[in-house]
Amino acid sequence: MDSLSRIETSSTDCCGIYVSFCAKDPNGNMSNFIDCYNLSNNSWHHVTFVPGFDENQVLKDFAMVSLGDSIYIIGGRLCLKVLDRETDNVEEMDQRVLPCVRRYNVRMNKWEVCAPLSIPRINFACTVCDRKIYVAGGQSALGPAKGISSAEVYDPALDEWKSLANMSTMRYKCVGVTWQGKIHVVGGFAHRGNLDRIQGPYVTTRSSAEVYDPKRDKWDFKARMWELGVPPYQIVNVNGKLYSSGDCFKPWKGYVEAYDEKHNMWNEVRGSNLNLKCPSPNSTPDVQESSWPPMQMLYLTMAPIGNKLYFLAGHRMPEEASRLRSQVHVFDTTTNGYGWRTLEPIDEEREKELCGCCCVLRQDS
Repeated sequence: MDSLSRIETSSTDCCGIYVSFCAKDPNGNMSNFIDCYNLSNNSWHHVTFVPGFDENQVLKDFAMVSLGDSIYIIGGRLCLKVLDRETDNVEEMDQRVLPCVRRYNVRMNKWEVCAPLSIPRINFACTVCDRKIYVAGGQSALGPAKGISSAEVYDPALDEWKSLANMSTMRYKCVGVTWQGKIHVVGGFAHRGNLDRIQGPYVTTRSSAEVYDPKRDKWDFKARMWELGVPPYQIVNVNGKLYSSGDCFKPWKGYVEAYDEKHNMWNEVRGSNLNLKCPSPNSTPDVQESSWPPMQMLYLTMAPIGNKLYFLAGHRMPEEASRLRSQVHVFDTTTNGYGWRTLEPIDEEREKELCGCCCVLRQDS
């Protein structure tokens, strides 16, 4: 996420937040597509379908990052969505883990197939540093959960992946972020070799991180960089400071947290407390929150642009399963008080499922 934090605040209106979804309508094609949220006018537009898959095949647990004018979709779990005609429920059937890498040039509206990963991966860490893409950890196969320790780096100029030294831990559902010029692989379900104990070959180290220094070509183990045993959801770099909003089971815990390097701990950011409850379709300023009908949050993803964090949330409309209400909440990390601004909600005549975290591209020429 290194490239995102460097977009100047003055140019934020020229940015688009790109998100990968799949449709939830069992009567149509449920495969992956990319939508873009436009900061300049608080609107969404469809960008492209992700090619290379059969109808109702969906890619999940992949990484999506931006670099230059392009979006890269890396690895992932291929599954088939099947409609049960008796119940009208959609079931997912896992097929395989992919090493595939696809690149979409936004300006040219063109897809390309890139060199594949050396190892298929899902639930892995991914980040951009010095115009190269780094991946680490994850799972390489379906079945019982087991992490891997391998890492590799992609050079788009050469269309080539290069293997790096292995991490000291095997971890999956970890998060990658570039910070202080180094690649940080944080949290996840992690195990580390422990040859001194006869009881077993691994010890749990879920709250740790692995830090790769490209200049030294070496990994360093950092204990307790993530305080929880539950893996983080997203961690982003904004002007040299790390921010998080929750974990993989609860993407929004009610406030934003910032990492305190000196004390090696995460603290709630002042003025960041917010209830992300979406207003009812019929609500007015005179209607109390307690009277709003329940709205289920379907997705949440966070994007750093300039000094701000953009939270994109989607809610299921009450008693209208085919409709979606999306809303964007913006948090200013530079404020000393309440830092939130909530934009007008947008209704869509379809329901969609988030398939991966978002990425940001500039849209000006």
